[in-house]
Amino acid sequence: MTQKRIFSGIQSTGIPTLGSFLGAISNWEKLSAEYDCLFCVVDLHAITVRQNPETLRKYGREMLAWLIALGLNPEKNILYYQSHVPAHAELSWLLNCFAYMGELNRMTQFKVKSAKNEENINVGLYSYPVLQAADILLYRADLVPVGEDQRQHIELCRDIAGRFNKIYGDIFTIPEAYIPPVGAKIMSLQNPTEKMSKSDENVNSCVYLSDSPDAIIKKFKRAVTDSDNTVKFSQEKPGISNLLTIYACMTGKKIADCEAEFADAGYGAFKQAVGEAVAQNLAPYRDEHARIMSDIGELDAIAAKGAKKAAESAAETLAKVKKAIGFVV
Repeated sequence: MTQKRIFSGIQSTGIPTLGSFLGAISNWEKLSAEYDCLFCVVDLHAITVRQNPETLRKYGREMLAWLIALGLNPEKNILYYQSHVPAHAELSWLLNCFAYMGELNRMTQFKVKSAKNEENINVGLYSYPVLQAADILLYRADLVPVGEDQRQHIELCRDIAGRFNKIYGDIFTIPEAYIPPVGAKIMSLQNPTEKMSKSDENVNSCVYLSDSPDAIIKKFKRAVTDSDNTVKFSQEKPGISNLLTIYACMTGKKIADCEAEFADAGYGAFKQAVGEAVAQNLAPYRDEHARIMSDIGELDAIAAKGAKKAAESAAETLAKVKKAIGFVV
């Protein structure tokens, strides 16, 4: 039986956060044991916001190193930079001709990002979900591990693929979103109604994978909670619920068991414990990342090998699409 295929990507716009680790990357490592996987540093997506060239290049390499440090074996998984496989951009243009304005107008992320970026509301930001669809459909992915906030984009991808298939036959695999049951959406430590984001101006809102143990524990001590001092998972307690989710992910325990563990403890002891669990778990990854970044030549060789494999797979799909549309091939 042929292994099912998974594709997912992560932007190269900064150091990954605890949210991206728990919401995405940690699940990628588990899934790679069972599926045929491609994981991509989506640097084309990154330029919808103006980037400093040297910084973008630096973060691109660092992100690839983080993926490897966090357990994605480049001998088993295809790891590469999106910009190294031109088929992503080419298929994106073709799919633009099968995506409707009304669909893109409904994309929540465009509304949120354009509100924060009023001086640079560019076409790339608007058509970002079409490029994302191209990323997925190029590789005939069966599953796409994403956070809850990306579900809408996967639905658009499915709609575009289904529309194309209805016209031209069975060309694209229709993907499914894979959203993990725990840790799919880690929230800000300072505003637990908002997703943890590396772009947050408040440094205490976000834990970076590169943070020192002391910095991590301090950030959790400062985490916003509420005033009743009861460690209970509830919609009315978003701060505590977020910390419980993080603690459960870090320890492998169930939420109910975490609640029982701290039933007689105050918030101070609970936040200290969460911080220590995070700091202890992230330390080995931080050390491994430093080791990988010490040999840029080897890292670039891994990226080149991954891009070659990805391009070979993408070329098959792109050829079918061009032939179906009617181009001379």
